[in-house]
Amino acid sequence: DWSSDVALPSDWAVEGAPLGGRRGIVWATLGVLSFALATPRRLPRFVSGWAPFAVLLLLYGVLRGFADGLLFPAHITPQLDVDKFLFFGTVPTVWLQRHLWHGVGDIRPWDYVVLAIYLSHFFATLVLAGVLWVRNQRLFARYAASVCVLSGAAFVTYVLYPAVPPWLAGEDGFLPHVARIPHAVGTDLPFGGFGALFENGEKVANNVAAVPSLHAGYAFLISLFLWRFVHGPWRVVAVAYPLAMVFALVYGGEHYVSDCLLGWVYATGAFLLVSRFESALHWGPTPLPAAEPRSES
Repeated sequence: DWSSDVALPSDWAVEGAPLGGRRGIVWATLGVLSFALATPRRLPRFVSGWAPFAVLLLLYGVLRGFADGLLFPAHITPQLDVDKFLFFGTVPTVWLQRHLWHGVGDIRPWDYVVLAIYLSHFFATLVLAGVLWVRNQRLFARYAASVCVLSGAAFVTYVLYPAVPPWLAGEDGFLPHVARIPHAVGTDLPFGGFGALFENGEKVANNVAAVPSLHAGYAFLISLFLWRFVHGPWRVVAVAYPLAMVFALVYGGEHYVSDCLLGWVYATGAFLLVSRFESALHWGPTPLPAAEPRSES
């Protein structure tokens, strides 16, 4: 309706693109609620399905910001040492930026691609959840449960093991200078309100919630979840997306490779745990409609 047509651009203009964290969840919830109100028979499904999912993600977003330094000081060298071990003494972030990053005054095409991949984290999970909520409630329940388990496990880890990302290790002198490329490129864009997005995000961000990488974990969870339902070129996309996300995070200075691999491990664990729980309840998988057989000529 007209109110949402006015509200969303106004919010974008003041606060920046509503892609991140709590604002993204709020706008996604309002979109799903609008759809439910347009077809009132879906309203009970909104209350029983989407609303708890949104509340849990909002709760995670609030608590994540307070996980910094609750129990332990932030770790700097362990994840750095793991990357050095995996890559024979080389830190991939430093190597990639030395060869590919030319500074804010000379942004290359791949830097914009990296920004786009990085930003996809803020809407891909919610978009898939919204599509599944509309099309198949059982699949939505499985997916929502997997996202919540992954987020909860990550939050516990952030409390017990706060960890410094590469860009912050560079600021602390443990690495050569590491640019935070998605932020540098995003704030340099003359359109889209992305500068406000990053600036406002810094106010509520937990800079030491780096192990595991939820950017990498959510991307891998999406691929795990969709693998059985997509075929042909879409399977290439399902494989390429988490790999591209890892590249964007490592090159962008946001995460070490080990952070990303651990994100994949957490995503796999959440996926398998929910699948096992689902089997115990005898829900059983819900396949998407099969394609009609091709006629022989």
